Amino acid sequence: MFTTPWADGLRFSFGTLTALPVRVTRWDRDAARGGMLCAPLAGLAVGAGAAAAGLVLLLLGAGAPLAAVASAAVPALLTRGLHLDGLADTADGLGSGKPAGDALRIMKQSDIGPFGVITLVFVLLAQVAALAGAYAGSWLRGALAAVVAGTVARLALTLAARSGVPAARPEGLGAAVAGVVPVRGAVGAAVAVAGLAAASGAFLGADGVVRTALAVLVALGAAELLLRHCTRRFGGITGDVFGALAETAATAALVVLSLG
Repeated sequence: MFTTPWADGLRFSFGTLTALPVRVTRWDRDAARGGMLCAPLAGLAVGAGAAAAGLVLLLLGAGAPLAAVASAAVPALLTRGLHLDGLADTADGLGSGKPAGDALRIMKQSDIGPFGVITLVFVLLAQVAALAGAYAGSWLRGALAAVVAGTVARLALTLAARSGVPAARPEGLGAAVAGVVPVRGAVGAAVAVAGLAAASGAFLGADGVVRTALAVLVALGAAELLLRHCTRRFGGITGDVFGALAETAATAALVVLSLG
């Protein structure tokens, strides 16, 4: 059995950010730091599963729209819908227009309000439409879009867990990971993922390199804007905000990768 800090970080990342059968053995700040730095690896696994589902359907004779539905569904399954639930709860909290304490109470309720429903519908429609456009271009373009989206979605969480970003509550996932990642580590992870994504885009030609790198930058920019807005409104981050950041980054990346 591995007992190194990085092994604990991987367990933390896969155990909290996916529904894969990985047991989290440590729940301290050191493990959380490693887990958030490893978050893009968990995203890579989710994205690979999404791409595999789409490619299997294409091989069986399905069209691009059905492959897109499969690639959008797999990340939801591999996270038990937690990120989508977080997106809906965050939309309800932001849409309520209430003070931070009241908005946080709204987000903790088990039901989903109108803002959450509307946001879920449009985000999922955008993801499926973007993936369908990518798969219509080529199977490789569609698969790459699924992998990049899954990876950058979790990279957004690495950046959100950087030093200086507070937690909105004293408990929950947000409190466990808020501020655990040094800024230098967060930037290093972003540069590494952007570089690897651009390199993978080379399989689609020179335009693919530019488009893939741009997708990562736009996705992180969209997530950062939402993070700052949520921090102002709620006083910090929560587990729900993390889910919203992941879905926002994934959707933005998919939209960019479907263009052209």
